[in-house]
Amino acid sequence: MPTIGIKRDLLFEALGQTYSDDEFQTLCFKFGLELDEVTTEKQILAKEQGFDQSTIDASEEIIYKIDIPANRYDLLCLESLTTGLLIFLNKISIPCYKAIKPNTRMERIVMSSQCLKVRGHIVAAILRDVTLTQESYNSFIDLQDKLHQNIGRKRSLVSIGTHDFDTVKGPFLYDARSPSKIRFKPLYQEKEYTGEEIIQLYATHAQLKQYLPIIKDSPVYPVVYDSNGIVLSLPPIINGDHSKITLDTKNIFIECTATDVTK
Repeated sequence: MPTIGIKRDLLFEALGQTYSDDEFQTLCFKFGLELDEVTTEKQILAKEQGFDQSTIDASEEIIYKIDIPANRYDLLCLESLTTGLLIFLNKISIPCYKAIKPNTRMERIVMSSQCLKVRGHIVAAILRDVTLTQESYNSFIDLQDKLHQNIGRKRSLVSIGTHDFDTVKGPFLYDARSPSKIRFKPLYQEKEYTGEEIIQLYATHAQLKQYLPIIKDSPVYPVVYDSNGIVLSLPPIINGDHSKITLDTKNIFIECTATDVTK
């Protein structure tokens, strides 16, 4: 059962109402959730690091830790949680989401047969006219991580790459190549690395090292290119720095690679 951390004040602002801790716990119970803990960033860091709270420079903003049922992937971020609660409270109608054909040409992503050797499925979509704030950006990235850890089975089944669509150009190519023939600048790095060097680079990385065995011993690594040969991602490890999302991003290109088409 995944647990999400939501800033209480942002949650109440989105709900259009404030609650006491007991009142919100009751609402969660009625909705089928559990308010697991009421804490702060300072308390979380103190607990993780074993330090006294008074020595830690961190926010004391209240955070609700909420347990989400394993099959409710639609409730793993502030935006989707508040939507679900507002529907439950009869304050809004159930939204209807539609895939809309763009006014420009349809984008296309081609998968080479080499990908069948390592990670044989890909789907993609574009979110257009997005407005990001620092809070919504953080929520977006956190949701992606939650999906990776749960339905994506720690990226072994599915991994998601998100990119600033306006920095790349279609049609896109999903290929699998020898690690030595893949070369790009990974997210937030200062120089380019080959596929082999990237495995070495992240061998001791606190978060990414756990995903390296998924492709490490494969003779070919999966890689997503745009039409200019720019690397968008090396799934399921790391995105390229060129297409990284910022607060100025307006259109988001999403690619999901997988090892199984049905799971």
